[in-house]
Amino acid sequence: MRRQQGMRLDDRYVPYLQMAGLYHLARLNDRWFRLDEALVSAFVERWRPETHTFHMPFGECMITLQDVAYQLGLPVDGRYVSGCLSEFHIYIDGGRPPWVWFQELLGVIPPPSQVQKYAVNCSWFQETFGECPEDADDDTVRRYVRAYIMMLLGTQLFADKSGNRIHIRWLPYVARLEELGTYSWGSAALAWLYRCMCRVANRHIVKLAGPLQLLQSWIFWRFPQFRPAGYETFSWPLASRWAGYNPSGNEKGPRVQTWKLRIDRLQSREFIWMPYSSPDVLQVLHPEVLEPRHMSVWRSVTALIYFAVIEWHQIDRVLPQFGGVQTPPRPALNIDFLMSKDGRGGDRWFPSSMRKWHAYWDARQDSVLRFDVVADPGPSHQFLQWWSQHGKRFLAADTQLGDPRSVPIPVEASQRGPGRVPNMDPPDDVPDRRRVERRMGVGTRRSQRQWRWPDHSARRGANHGDDDDDQPGHVGGGTDDGGTSTHDGGHGGEWYGTGLGDGADTGDAGPGSGPLGDYFVGVPADDQADNKLHTWSSNASNKTT
Repeated sequence: MRRQQGMRLDDRYVPYLQMAGLYHLARLNDRWFRLDEALVSAFVERWRPETHTFHMPFGECMITLQDVAYQLGLPVDGRYVSGCLSEFHIYIDGGRPPWVWFQELLGVIPPPSQVQKYAVNCSWFQETFGECPEDADDDTVRRYVRAYIMMLLGTQLFADKSGNRIHIRWLPYVARLEELGTYSWGSAALAWLYRCMCRVANRHIVKLAGPLQLLQSWIFWRFPQFRPAGYETFSWPLASRWAGYNPSGNEKGPRVQTWKLRIDRLQSREFIWMPYSSPDVLQVLHPEVLEPRHMSVWRSVTALIYFAVIEWHQIDRVLPQFGGVQTPPRPALNIDFLMSKDGRGGDRWFPSSMRKWHAYWDARQDSVLRFDVVADPGPSHQFLQWWSQHGKRFLAADTQLGDPRSVPIPVEASQRGPGRVPNMDPPDDVPDRRRVERRMGVGTRRSQRQWRWPDHSARRGANHGDDDDDQPGHVGGGTDDGGTSTHDGGHGGEWYGTGLGDGADTGDAGPGSGPLGDYFVGVPADDQADNKLHTWSSNASNKTT
């Protein structure tokens, strides 16, 4: 994990970043971070695409919009981050052809050697916009601000597997700097993280991208026993607490096995259901996070949108993270068909081609869950009984783990009472009925592969780029460090691939051993671009769908 090298946070950028709701992210970006690859790998093995939760021995937990707000300081209420990818002159009122608009907004055009399809090398941005001239006029400062924001979004929140290129999809956003603060950057970032982890959960996908700083900080805040020692200074946003952390990069394979074993031995009391209510957090908290419009969205079961990426915020499965009692949940929403959407098949205006799901975000306040908040949040006795029968609780091998399933249900679970399932009106399932065999891809990773990570991929240079970087649905990163992870026996039931390795072919493959499989099987013929002109709305009340 690296900071935005060569793009200094100039004081003249600050008013624009504050107006855009990205200032806290920019301050966070100005520090160095390192990723504990073994720890993150062990957690990604626990990720379930069908529920968007981590399956733990004690139940389910997940990264929510509340976590995004506290960890990254991003706004979560606002307009969805969507539109089109490159054909701005077709779909946007006042839009220009992509490279014409690029030159108008940034004052310069990159040479062909620095461009791959609709993505520009980060090195070019750094060399061209690294230092804003001291005597720059307002127009020049705005050009540098646009470049800085494009780099900030493209490297810190929405990085793809190349790790070293910036897509031009952000041109319509930086064209109207004064409107950037009206968007829900937090929900878009969470949608992209969900999609990246869902793709890696497939045994044929081997590289992980997205806002991984959010993922690691969430682990440290929720699981105190996994935190590095000596980081007790609180600052805002909360992910800045781990600045300077430098985990070991040696023996990743054995370290993954160690983390898996430690996770298998977790109990409910070792997970902090509500870490943000401590006095230390309240002392550094910025008040805008607690605005009612943001807080209510934390508890909304709704669509999360990032262009063609549609994910589902299923907080009804993690009520204790909001102070409630968890009951056996309803069946998860089946959005397999949406998981195949990654922007391929020609550009389009996504608020129109995926109108139904964008409408769910528009109606997010109608989907806020109401439930009882208790003094001792956690799973109910009924939930733990259900989870012991249906949950995928253990991943370590029998020889390492022993058999912890004889551990009795904690007394406090019975004392919490049965809880109550919140009233919800979920949408209809949208299963993907095509290539059923290919959807059997979540299962044991048995091949011996090298680990790959984004920082290593970036160092390898642009010659190893992604042919599909103009699409929003690709996972990023790569490394040459050694390490393997296999599953040799276990507790039976369904197992998860590591999702973090190397070399697996992402093409057509035979059926795997799990029920979910490869969600990413292309775009259907009936989801083609809408030829009608759609305006780029300038305010939330005048949105074109």
